Amino acid sequence: MRALLALAVIAGSLAIALTTPVRLGLDLRGGTQIMLETRSTPTTDADAAATDRTVEVLRGRIDALGVAEPTLVRSGDHRILVELPGVSDPKKAADVLGRTAQLTVHAVLGPARTADGATAPATDPAKERVLPDESGQPLRLRAADLTGRDVEGADARFDQQGGAGWHVAVDFSKTGQDQWRQITARAACHPAGDPQRRVAIVLDNKIISSPQVDPSVPCGTGIPGGTTQITGSFDDTEARELALLISGGALPVPVETVEQRTIGATLGDAAIEAAAWAAGIGTALTALFIIAVYRLMGLLATAALACYALVSYAALAALGATLTLPGLAGFVLAIGMAVDANVLVFERTREEYAARSRPTPRSALTAGFRGALSAIADSNITTLIAAALLFAFASGPVRGFGITLAVGVLASMVSALVISRVLAEYAANHPAVFRRPRVTGIASTGWVRDRLLRRDPFLMRRPRRLLAASAALAVMAASGILVRGLDFGIEFTGGRLIEYATSTSVDPDRARTALTDAGFPRAVVQSSGDTGLTVRAENLTNADEATVTETISDLGGETKKIRDELIGPSMGDELRRNALIALSLALGAQLLYLAVRFRWFFGTAAVVALAHDVVIVIGAFAWLGKPIDGVFLAALLTVIGYSVNDSVVLFDRVRELLDRDRTTPLPRLTNRAILQTLPRTVNTGMGAALILTALAVLADDTLADFALALLIGLAAGTCSSVFTAASLTIELHPPRKASRPRPSRFTRRHSSSGQNVVSPGDQR
Repeated sequence: MRALLALAVIAGSLAIALTTPVRLGLDLRGGTQIMLETRSTPTTDADAAATDRTVEVLRGRIDALGVAEPTLVRSGDHRILVELPGVSDPKKAADVLGRTAQLTVHAVLGPARTADGATAPATDPAKERVLPDESGQPLRLRAADLTGRDVEGADARFDQQGGAGWHVAVDFSKTGQDQWRQITARAACHPAGDPQRRVAIVLDNKIISSPQVDPSVPCGTGIPGGTTQITGSFDDTEARELALLISGGALPVPVETVEQRTIGATLGDAAIEAAAWAAGIGTALTALFIIAVYRLMGLLATAALACYALVSYAALAALGATLTLPGLAGFVLAIGMAVDANVLVFERTREEYAARSRPTPRSALTAGFRGALSAIADSNITTLIAAALLFAFASGPVRGFGITLAVGVLASMVSALVISRVLAEYAANHPAVFRRPRVTGIASTGWVRDRLLRRDPFLMRRPRRLLAASAALAVMAASGILVRGLDFGIEFTGGRLIEYATSTSVDPDRARTALTDAGFPRAVVQSSGDTGLTVRAENLTNADEATVTETISDLGGETKKIRDELIGPSMGDELRRNALIALSLALGAQLLYLAVRFRWFFGTAAVVALAHDVVIVIGAFAWLGKPIDGVFLAALLTVIGYSVNDSVVLFDRVRELLDRDRTTPLPRLTNRAILQTLPRTVNTGMGAALILTALAVLADDTLADFALALLIGLAAGTCSSVFTAASLTIELHPPRKASRPRPSRFTRRHSSSGQNVVSPGDQR
C-alpha cells in the first residue's frame, strides 16, 4: 500500500512538473510594471498619506489575486509603482487594480423615463440618482443606505442545484444587517413586479445587480441575517475578482493607470548562472556526505531527496506560486534541510540495531521509523503552524514565504516517511543486504556516537553558567544594533528611482557591474522597454545621481533622464506590522503546542532559544554592516524554523528518557539526550552547511548575504538547542519527587550482633 502511494505521488508530481511551469519572479525573468496615479476627489485630497493607504488596499487585492510576490512602492506623493511577476494579462490586472470598488446599496424609487421615453434626470441630486440597470433601463435610486464600510466579507460561490451558477455572497456587518433589513422591509411593501420592490447594488457608479425582494418576505419585516447574493452572468474568474474587490475594500482615492510596460529581470544571467552552479555543487556535496555516512541507506535517501525536489516543484507549480531568486535559494536549502528526517530515522535505526540481541536490517528499520516518528511529527507540525499563521495574517513576501515553507515541510514528510521507507525496506529485504548488514550503514553507530559514549562528557554539570554564556553572547550581538545600527535596505527605507532612455541598447549586467565599480553595489538595475534602463538605490544624493548618470552614459551613448523620483518603501508600515503580528502569533501557537505535547517549560525554553538565535543573527549583520532587506527577512524566517526543529528533536528525546527513567536526575537525563541526538545534529547541519557554503562562495552578493545569515543562524541554532534550551529546561523544571526504588527479592539487614544478614524482602 505504501509503495503504491509513493508511486502515485511521484507519477502525479512528474505529470504536473512536465505540464505546468512554475511562474518566475521579476528578479529571474522580468515582468509587468504599472504606474498608477492617485486623483483627488471633492472630499479627499490625494496626498502622500492617502496614497500610502491606497498602496495597502492594492496590496490586499494583489495578494487575493494569486500567490505572486509583487512590489508596490509609492513614487512621490501621487504615484504608485507596481511590479507584477508572472502576470499573463497586464491590462486586465491594471483594470482590477484601478477600480475604486465603491460599493453602495440603494432603494429603487421607480423607473426614470419621461413621457417621450427619454431618461429623466434626478429631481434632487443630493437625495437620489439615476443609473441604468443590467438591461439598460434607467432607474431612480434613493441615496445610499449601505456602503462598502458596512460589508464584512464577500465570497464567490457556485450554486449548482439552484441554477444560479456563479454568484457573489455578501455578508454585512452588525450595523449593515439592520440597514439591510430596513431596506428590504420597505421594498417588500410593494407588489411583485413593481420596480420599487427591487434593491439596487451599485459598484463604481454602475448597477451590477438589482434583484426583486422575494414574494415570501412580508411587508415591514425584511430579510434578516444581513446576507445577500449578487447574481449575473459571471464566470468563476469574474465572480472571484468581484468578491475580492468588495471584501478588499474601496480605494481611499481613485487611481488612474498612466503607464504600463514590460521590464527586465532584476538580476542578470550571470547571477542566475552562479546561483545554479552553487546549488548544483552544494547539493552534490550534500549527497556525497550522506552516502559516505550512511552508505546504502544514504544512497537511497539521496534518491528520496530527488523525489522530494520533484514533489516540491510540482506543488509550487500546481499552486501557481511565483519563484523568486531568494525562493529558489530557499528551495535548494530545503533539500539540505530535508535530510533531517532521514538522518533522524537512520540514527534511530542504528540505536535499535545495536540494542537488539539478534538484529536484522528489516526489524531495526521498522523500529527506527517508529521511534523517530514523534520527533519528525512534532518538529514539522510546529513549522506548519508557523507557516499557516504567516499565510493567514501576513502579506507580500512574508505570505509567499509561508506558502513555500508549508510546501517544503509537507513534501519532506512524504519523502522521508513514504518514499524513503519504501526504498529502505525493499533494500533491507534483499538477500544480499540481509546477509551483509554492514553494507546498509546501520550496523554500526558511527565514530561520532562511539567517541561521545566513550568519553561521556557531562555538559549539563553547570547549566547556569551555560545560560550566562548564552546571555553574554546575545548581549554582545545586540550591542552591535546599538553601536552600529541596522543598515535597512531599499525595501524598508525607500530610495530614489531614475529612468534613462539611451540611444543604444545597454545590457543590464554591464550596467550593474559598472555601477558596482562606481561605488553603488546595491543598486537595482532593470531594462525598461527596448533601450531604457531603471536604476533604484537608497540614499542617492544629487552628486551620486550625477555619477550614476555619467556611468550609464558611458555605456549607452546619448542618455536622457526621463524620470527622477523618490520612492517609498515596498515593505510599508502595514506590511511590517502584519509580519510582526503573524510572527508573534506563530511563536505563541508553537509555545502552546509544545506545552501541550511536552510541558510548559519545554515550550518556554524553545521560544527563548529561538529569540536568542534571532538576536544573534540580526546583531551579527549589524556588526558586519550587511543590509537588512527582503532577502535577509527570508533567511531570518528560515533560521526560526530550524531553531524550533532542533529544540523539538532534543526535547523529544528528553521526554522519552523521562518516561523510562524516573530516578536519574534531570541534568543527567538531559545530558544523555544531548549525546544521543548530537550525531543527528552534526549530520543535518553538515548537509545544510555544504549547500550554504557553496552559495556564499559562488553566488552573487545578494545570495552570499542570504547564505551568510543562514550559516550564522545554523551555528547559533545548533548551540542554543544544547546550551540555551536544554539549560533553561533544567532551571525551569520543577523539582522531581524522588521515586522509591523497587526493592529486590532479597534485602540486607543488620543482626543484633552487627553482622549483615540476608533475608527475603517485601514482594510486590
